[in-house]
Amino acid sequence: MTSSATIGFGTLFKRGDGGGTETFATVAEVVSISGPSLSMDTVDVTHMESTGTYREFIPGLKDGGEVSVTLNFLPADATQNATAGILKDYNDRVLRNFQIVFPDSGNTTWTIAGYVTAFEAETPLEDKMTASVTIKVSGEPTLA
Repeated sequence: MTSSATIGFGTLFKRGDGGGTETFATVAEVVSISGPSLSMDTVDVTHMESTGTYREFIPGLKDGGEVSVTLNFLPADATQNATAGILKDYNDRVLRNFQIVFPDSGNTTWTIAGYVTAFEAETPLEDKMTASVTIKVSGEPTLA
């Protein structure tokens, strides 16, 4: 059977403008995207009569985790800089909507709301400048 797998090339990372009819702009020169890293807590409900002395659990709260994005760092670019871009979101501590748009035939999209919690630029002597961005997801990520 032939696989339907595809490579990640062509995936877009977009940042919402926060407007009433929100518009999303593609963040420039994204190299990789990781996440959201979904997880769920468990609550121990073991009691004195639990069968076979085994612990029992029920599902607890869900967590949207984090999204990590690596960029070719362009300090003056409007989607990355401290004036209008992701670095501004970090400085302003603002909840922002983001989208990850996959390169499949249906343009499947993860939509998240989150806070930029980390922005780390790297400027090596003999290699490209990069930035690593971490976004803490707030609420439920939507895959559609």
